[in-house]
Amino acid sequence: MTTPTALGTDETRIRLHELTVIDVRTPGEFAGGHLPGALNIPLDRLESALPEIRAAAGRGEVLVVCASGARSENACRTLAEHGVAAATLAGGTGAWAAGGHDLHRPGGGPRASWAMERQVRLTAGSVVLLGLLLGLLVHPAFQLLSAGIAAGLVLSAVTDTCGMAVVLGKLPHNRPRPADLEATLAALRGR
Repeated sequence: MTTPTALGTDETRIRLHELTVIDVRTPGEFAGGHLPGALNIPLDRLESALPEIRAAAGRGEVLVVCASGARSENACRTLAEHGVAAATLAGGTGAWAAGGHDLHRPGGGPRASWAMERQVRLTAGSVVLLGLLLGLLVHPAFQLLSAGIAAGLVLSAVTDTCGMAVVLGKLPHNRPRPADLEATLAALRGR
């Protein structure tokens, strides 16, 4: 499978007005700061938005964005499998902010949650510590909990996927509300 086209932050800033920007992070991450004019279509809802994304791609270039670029590359591959060309922002919103470009943070929106990567690190670290602590205090078999998380992290790195992020993405503060997606799709149709 080919690697999606990646645009750098400076090129993206110059061309931002001509791009349809789709942010595939969770609604909580999106609320914490996103590229100006970006529309939030979480990665797990991407296929349900294909008709609107296909129509937007017919009108101009689509740029897919996430926190670091990994999820947006996966989204670009999914779109390509369905005949929709899209580019990804190299380094994601992290690189955008590090380059000195402003992130839009809507006031009065839902309370911003931690980035998914941060949530995964906290959860994995907590479970590893819990497994080690229970292994010392209760029964050594609890250390298997820590070993399971370690194996999951290795698998995550090798496959460039993250099962823990998928599970955490289903928590209430990371879940999209159907009305939010419908409003996003309506905005995408209107572009």
